[in-house]
Amino acid sequence: MALLKVKFDQKKRVKLAQGLWLMNWLSVLAGIIIFGLGLFLKIELRKRSDMMDNSESHFVPNSLIGMGVLSCVFNSLAGKICYDALDPAKYAKWKPWLKPYLAVCVVFNIVLFLVALCCFLLRGSLESTLAHGLKNGMKFYRDTDTPGRCFMKKTIDTLQIEFKCCGNNGFRDWFEIQWISNRYLDFSSKEVKDRIKSNVDGRYLVDGVPFSCCNPNSPRPCIQYQLTNNSAHYSYDHQTEELNLWVRGCRAALLSYYSNLMNSVGAVTLLVWLFEVTITIGLRYLHTALEGVANPEDPERESEGWLLEKSIPETWKAFLESVKKLGKGNQVEAEGVDAGQAPEAG
Repeated sequence: MALLKVKFDQKKRVKLAQGLWLMNWLSVLAGIIIFGLGLFLKIELRKRSDMMDNSESHFVPNSLIGMGVLSCVFNSLAGKICYDALDPAKYAKWKPWLKPYLAVCVVFNIVLFLVALCCFLLRGSLESTLAHGLKNGMKFYRDTDTPGRCFMKKTIDTLQIEFKCCGNNGFRDWFEIQWISNRYLDFSSKEVKDRIKSNVDGRYLVDGVPFSCCNPNSPRPCIQYQLTNNSAHYSYDHQTEELNLWVRGCRAALLSYYSNLMNSVGAVTLLVWLFEVTITIGLRYLHTALEGVANPEDPERESEGWLLEKSIPETWKAFLESVKKLGKGNQVEAEGVDAGQAPEAG
């Protein structure tokens, strides 16, 4: 028994074809939007690619760009099919290709749904890649005279100012690395020598942060050096007083920004997916309703359209049987090849 059977007369078939034609062209615009969102997301990730440890995060924008292009192609073709559906002569050339086309549409909808889910599930991968990328980027902050790394200082300073953050997890991360280049250190100074000798790795570590960590909203002039030395500043206690630095780490700031962006893109992609599923269902009804017209020369005849020719269990059973037959056919073919090769070997 057919699933979700609906009766169509000529007037309903015409309205269905016209409605699907309009929906397909609206879906082409939706595909352009998906393409644009993927491109925007890729550009945003490329802006801060130096702060990311690998390129796995580009899988989602690349997938969105590809799905946007495929959506434009498939829906343009579907719009043409719907336009020709009510002309028996034009519809005849599409008739053998409709079932394969609908199968491709189902696969496309499944992939689009998975891409939308990836937008929501990318947070974990993004968090780890940002943590490692920011940590490595901070190590290269001082290399302003090293080719390939000379831009890192500007990149990190711009990042901390733009996102109002400091360090990887917080401002104390700067205490653990040498972020001042050796070319700006006076090695004849006793203080510099003592600091370098006191460190096992021979690095010049200070309890200070770059200027980009300063919070301009603070009424007090920025204290960016000797942050843990209370006696170095008047009326200052680093344990009780709120520092005039950005407290939030850049990893949390970037993760929040990209998570909100990905959630928005994922929501739009899900809406487009629902629209695409609706179009695929409508195309299936149009296909079966036109197939039900016994005499193409009598277009006013009433016909029936359905979503599935059989019930869901029967359809699933038939699908499994077809898969088994396909497997047996491949096995028989392989055995025939082996049998043909055996006499040659003898």
